[in-house]
Amino acid sequence: MSITMREPTTTTKSLTLKGLQKGKIGAFAGAIIGIASIAPAYTMTSGTGPAISVAGLQTPFILLVGSIPMLFVLMGYRELNQSMPDSGSTFTWSSRAFGPWIGWLGGWGLVASTALVLSNLAAVAVDFLFIALSQLFNAPEIADLTRNLWINIPVVALLTGLAAYVAYRGLEETKRLQYALVGLQGIALGWFVIAAIVKIANGDAYDYTPVSLDWFNPALLGENGFSFSVLMAGLSLSIFMFWGWDVILTMNEETKDPRRTPGRAALLTIGMIIVTYLVVSIVLLSFAGIGTTGLGTGNPDIQESLFAAIAPEIMGPFALLMSTAIFASSTAALQATLVSPSRTLQAMSHYGAVPKTFGRLSRYKTPGAATLWAATASVVFYVIMRIISEDALWDTITAMGIMVCFYYGITGLAAFWYFRGTWFVNLGNFFRRFLLPLLGGLSLLTMFGKTLYDSATDPDFGSGNMLFATTLADGSTEGGVGVVFVAGVVILGGGGLLMLIYSFVNPGFFRGKEIEVGSVLQETEMTPFMGDSHGPVREKQALQAD
Repeated sequence: MSITMREPTTTTKSLTLKGLQKGKIGAFAGAIIGIASIAPAYTMTSGTGPAISVAGLQTPFILLVGSIPMLFVLMGYRELNQSMPDSGSTFTWSSRAFGPWIGWLGGWGLVASTALVLSNLAAVAVDFLFIALSQLFNAPEIADLTRNLWINIPVVALLTGLAAYVAYRGLEETKRLQYALVGLQGIALGWFVIAAIVKIANGDAYDYTPVSLDWFNPALLGENGFSFSVLMAGLSLSIFMFWGWDVILTMNEETKDPRRTPGRAALLTIGMIIVTYLVVSIVLLSFAGIGTTGLGTGNPDIQESLFAAIAPEIMGPFALLMSTAIFASSTAALQATLVSPSRTLQAMSHYGAVPKTFGRLSRYKTPGAATLWAATASVVFYVIMRIISEDALWDTITAMGIMVCFYYGITGLAAFWYFRGTWFVNLGNFFRRFLLPLLGGLSLLTMFGKTLYDSATDPDFGSGNMLFATTLADGSTEGGVGVVFVAGVVILGGGGLLMLIYSFVNPGFFRGKEIEVGSVLQETEMTPFMGDSHGPVREKQALQAD
């Protein structure tokens, strides 16, 4: 095998534009959509309880450490996007670095994880819709309506349909909606934090726990000192809480500067989310402690919706604002998150990796068909999880964490490998193209494997629901495999099967005829990209050839 240089042309002869709207999103608007996709108010009320159940007072440490692989992988995302701004993101970049088979699985991981979280977002939106209505009308029985599946599932489908309609209309509509919804989240979380601090200062905390540096001490992570399993379980949950910022990268062809805007918006998003999570989690633990009864954050009866339980104690009658904000947050994320799988599916269709049906554009120049398919898949998955799992929310969060670790890890390693010819050109390349993407990719794939293993063998993992377990005479159970493991294997295995089937239907993509495998081998003069006005490319490509 030898490496040869081809004549300078474009970034790659095979990556092309897909007919999407151009120049619609700047860095600030991109960050707002990224924050909306992460949905801090929704994510904290859904994810903080499970994180505390695993990590206790070390939850701030888990959240801080959980952001590190994200930041490392983000460096790889930025470099890949600057070289190849393509709405297929993980799918396209992994195909360029590793070939069509791994690229297809990376795209599937992104689409599957978003289908998982979309179902979760819709479920939380419905829960807090009824909670807000019960608080507004002072009728607690309204909140219980969400437990009626004949009411719950149709409302979930309705909210998902409305979110899909806004996404169908385009990023201008999305941007305007998200400004209002993200602003409401900021007001509610700020009010919650300030009110909690005032109560702590006045000696009115529920179970005051002094803030300590021990909360950031990894040696205390576990009942008997540091536990790697506890760290992995906590990190898997924190991945869920940070996931969503990469939606900005799938909008790159629609931004004002496709090479730079997405990376800047992603950095801004992650920075703001880290600060928000640390402040809110520290204040929450200090106010309520980790007791397992009443309003203690360790109480399993309230851990799925900590803010719903604790906000009335802190905010009084203004708890309605928090319930409304969480409803708005989950609704905003439901709508913003649809941007990512729809553009990935449309890109996969564009390059022949899935049927052309998924690539049809709407009259608004949006991936209309793919948006419809993503919304439908999320509702179907939600119905299935509600039927097979006693705790669909918790199991969906954990299963989604597995899928996110999978495709983020692949993308990190894709950046590492694609830029292998430029690792040591300068110090910046060493960190951005070699060390950080490598560490981020390996750590996330390690978390993927460990979480998958633990979810198969540990009855206490996720909700603790086990399938195919044997019921003993005393009523206890043994054996079986976890619902989370089954969901993860079915999703990944189903994707592999679909990939294999489609490789026979349309073998062109899988033979490398649509996206060539290649790498950047050296820095050269700037050249145009894809014949449009998006700006220059910093590298010319060289492909490996025999």
